[in-house]
Amino acid sequence: MANSLCRVLKYLMLFALVSPPSFAAGYDLTKEKLEAALEMDHRSIENRDRDENRDPVAAMEFCSLRDDMTVIEFGPGAGWYTEILGPVLRDKGQLLIAYKDIWMTGLDTLLAQDFMSSVKKTPIDISWNSEQRKFNIGNIVYDVENADLALSIREYHNLSEDGAKRVNEETYRALKPGGYYCIIDHTRRHMEPIYYENRRRADPVTVILQVQAAGFEFIDYSDNFFRPDDELRYEVDRKSLEKNSDRFSLLFRKPAD
Repeated sequence: MANSLCRVLKYLMLFALVSPPSFAAGYDLTKEKLEAALEMDHRSIENRDRDENRDPVAAMEFCSLRDDMTVIEFGPGAGWYTEILGPVLRDKGQLLIAYKDIWMTGLDTLLAQDFMSSVKKTPIDISWNSEQRKFNIGNIVYDVENADLALSIREYHNLSEDGAKRVNEETYRALKPGGYYCIIDHTRRHMEPIYYENRRRADPVTVILQVQAAGFEFIDYSDNFFRPDDELRYEVDRKSLEKNSDRFSLLFRKPAD
């Protein structure tokens, strides 16, 4: 099934008449900073144990991260990426973490560290709908204009159709022309109805169409997190899928003026 999905994505890339960008040549310094951040003492053993599976060095290369960028991180959660990106962007960039204000209080000790001085909270109008198991997204506004990159990592599946529209449109507004929007999430089978076992997965084709509807160009995808053993049938927290869930990676760009 995952191989079929790759074929669908290749077709969509051809249909969009765009060529995948090449950023590898300029990534070396950022890669060095990411690798150094992964070894810093502030990271817990539990977070380090996820490094191989989440492979942030490869993921951020695909997302076109550079150490001098202004970056929006939608849904930082417990800060797994925040604690890595903060040191990388410390000297020349900025990281804005967008979440409900009270949900980010757990990151206060981390953010008080000198090496996290580039990180700024940008509270947004968001809450959790326990009945629908989705975010309620209000009239969100990111406290930034002309950002270089927006990240949504394992959070898009929490958005309803209306919530996705609001997030995508605000992301489009907050990015500079030519800015990038990178989405990584657990893969749901295309056109499969949502039920308990797949509720924390997202249909990548639907994601592409929703993001394009906000004005973005679809420019690349990656099979970095292709997992052939994941049948796309079960909840991603099942023991059999521990560190083995299939995830898609999609890259979009706000058209240049």
